[in-house]
Amino acid sequence: MTLTAGSPSSRAAIGSLVRAWIDGWVVSRGTSDPIDRPWGWTIDAGQVNHVSRHVLPEPAEPDVRALAAATSAPGTWLKLFADDDTVRPWVGEGWHLDKPGFLMTVPLAAERPEVPDGYTLTSWTRGGVTRLLVRTHEGHFAARGQIARTGPTAVADQIETAPGHQRRGLGSLVMRTLQNTAYEAGATTAILVGTPEGRSLYSSLGWRTHSPMASLRFAPTPG
Repeated sequence: MTLTAGSPSSRAAIGSLVRAWIDGWVVSRGTSDPIDRPWGWTIDAGQVNHVSRHVLPEPAEPDVRALAAATSAPGTWLKLFADDDTVRPWVGEGWHLDKPGFLMTVPLAAERPEVPDGYTLTSWTRGGVTRLLVRTHEGHFAARGQIARTGPTAVADQIETAPGHQRRGLGSLVMRTLQNTAYEAGATTAILVGTPEGRSLYSSLGWRTHSPMASLRFAPTPG
């Protein structure tokens, strides 16, 4: 897929990718089904600090301003597929920028990564989600990740490597194993929204960035 930022065709393609990401994300996290809105989707996450989220693949200033102004519940999030500098002026007090995200994809293929010396890899699948756990031989947590397949796409999620075990190939092990799992299940493309820290790892594994994502949380000051 070739995208040219800002062109009508690229925005339509990003909209399709965002919907595919949502479809896998709600399975991965066990949230409500997405509710269709004129500007995107609303998802109920049901957590104290993440009650619900509004996802806008093509955020327009009037829509964002209206959503922000109508929000009174702390723990409401806006996921806007645009850069931080563009959308920050559209919301008022009480809204806080989280780390930016990056919508990324990779074509899937068979992979057989080797577990580095000193570590073990455990995996299990439940409810359409495959989870991986990397531990030391002593049983200490080292890394983890999960992937949810929905048709031809699979969404990688919650990728994490413990600080004391970084730069040892564990992130690559987790990602390549998840990718292979999705490939063997019949998926052809993997999708994720990565952090700035994760983006360099994913790029080194062949993932391609399609769009930035601004993430804003409503947390008004008490009183």
